[in-house]
Amino acid sequence: MSAGGLTLYPAIDLKDGAVVRLRRGEMATAQVYGADPAAQAAAFAGAGCRWLHVVDLDGAFAGKSANGAAVEAILARVGIAVQLGGGIRDMAAIEAWLARGVRRIVLGTVAARDPALLADACRAFPGRIAVGIDARAERVAVAGWAETEALDIHDLADRAAAAGAAAIIYTDIARDGMMAGLDIARITALAERVPLPVIASGGVGALSDLVALKDAAASARGRIEGVIVGRAFYDGRLDLAAALDLLAS
Repeated sequence: MSAGGLTLYPAIDLKDGAVVRLRRGEMATAQVYGADPAAQAAAFAGAGCRWLHVVDLDGAFAGKSANGAAVEAILARVGIAVQLGGGIRDMAAIEAWLARGVRRIVLGTVAARDPALLADACRAFPGRIAVGIDARAERVAVAGWAETEALDIHDLADRAAAAGAAAIIYTDIARDGMMAGLDIARITALAERVPLPVIASGGVGALSDLVALKDAAASARGRIEGVIVGRAFYDGRLDLAAALDLLAS
């Protein structure tokens, strides 16, 4: 990321070993975009991406890694940074994936339900634990978004900051996979609330959405750090090179 730029995190969501995209997190809507996740990772790396956002969707529902072979193939194929979420629920799993080469672990369900483990993980692996805030309106969704907690998204953001998380990844579930634009208002509110980098997710469908995020980042004390993009690339709605150029400028 150049000075003043934002980081692009292309998304690779894994289901049954394949690259898929969902709409609003509903597994029944899964659309397969490729049978070789490592090849997709290599394509993103070859285009100039410096990070990948990888999610084990089956693992998120099962509560443990379910697409480990696909993740390991990605790690073996590319040398760029990978952040991984989905089904990582204990310290042993965190340690194992970091040891295998994952740069950053994303904790969602654990962050919402086990504050002590979140704090322990952030303490043990400084700079390598992000908190996923998956929002259904103002509430936090967990367990592959199948359940909604009473926990408010802003309270989870405060918890992430207190624990010393490396970043917050905010996803608006209602927008995820719909390509109808980011929830700029909530992204900005989180960035202004806590002293952590915020990565936006859910809704990017056009270059104009990235322009809007850059405008918001300029007024959010520099805390909006990047954006996750998935379906817009796979469906050809957004050109990867153009997105990289815009975000780096």
